[in-house]
Amino acid sequence: MKLKLTLLLVAFISTFSIAQTKTGTIDSDYIINIMPESKIVIAKSQEYGARLDSMFSIKMEDYQARVKDFRDKEKEMGALMKKTLVKELTELEQDIKQYQDNGNKLMQLKQNELMRPLYKKLNLAIKEIAKENGYTLILTTTVNQFAYIDQEFDITKLVIAKLNIKEPEIKEPAQN
Repeated sequence: MKLKLTLLLVAFISTFSIAQTKTGTIDSDYIINIMPESKIVIAKSQEYGARLDSMFSIKMEDYQARVKDFRDKEKEMGALMKKTLVKELTELEQDIKQYQDNGNKLMQLKQNELMRPLYKKLNLAIKEIAKENGYTLILTTTVNQFAYIDQEFDITKLVIAKLNIKEPEIKEPAQN
């Protein structure tokens, strides 16, 4: 009898706790993209990328000049000189590839650094909206693929309003 009573109590508590769950969704990428600060982040990212590209261009121009010089003088060179220059060009090519890989990593780190304050601001607004409206779980629609989401539980517009962001107007296509 105690076992049945305990099982009944556990079932009741489980049902009660499930009933208390309120889940919402949000399109966080959409909000990040319409935040005014995102334009600044894009501009700073492009500026940083341009600096990296200019340094890469200098390395490439040097490499191409050396290759051209090697090809122009190759017939006049001895075997030892050719071998030495080929080794130097190979090392320079590897250096350029490494620089390109590092540049991509640096660019990603810079973008993450610049985006961090935006995500922090967004997360704070999400927490405030969730507490104000009794949500226990907020899922992002950006990364996850859901078969169905009821728009009634989408808090995207609430967060946009909380952040005082003006949504871009959607222009209707002209009818012929």
